[in-house]
Amino acid sequence: MTGWREWVGLPDLGVEWIKAKIDTGARTSSLHAFDVREFDRDGQDWVRFKVKPWQDSQEDAVVVERPVHDRRAVRSSSGHAQERLVVKLRVRLVDREVVSEVTLSNRDEMGFRMLIGREALRRGFTVDPARSFLGGRAPREARRRNRGKL
Repeated sequence: MTGWREWVGLPDLGVEWIKAKIDTGARTSSLHAFDVREFDRDGQDWVRFKVKPWQDSQEDAVVVERPVHDRRAVRSSSGHAQERLVVKLRVRLVDREVVSEVTLSNRDEMGFRMLIGREALRRGFTVDPARSFLGGRAPREARRRNRGKL
């Protein structure tokens, strides 16, 4: 069981804590990424990008390189379609790890750095929209960093 928002981890990226919104209306999960650059590695498409795990802080940006899994047209909640790169990532959600397809997008204006969609949730998660943080809260230091209070 998960609440409508959770602290999740991204072990492949070395991100221990990132606050995510659980969104059953979205098919694919989405992660805030910036400085996104595609490149070729041994004949395969790869992407290099940065992730800022904290909502109100510029600290602790992580540089990531991953193979490009797919490219998809994704329609935002406002109805605007945009092509996005898709990577596969392990996501730790409520003490379980799932491999999920994750689109890279600019979520600077969004309330959460990450959105967890149905594809990740279909592996046995139920969502209680009246509850939050059923997987537990991040440590106090992580919560303070997330609020921009280092």
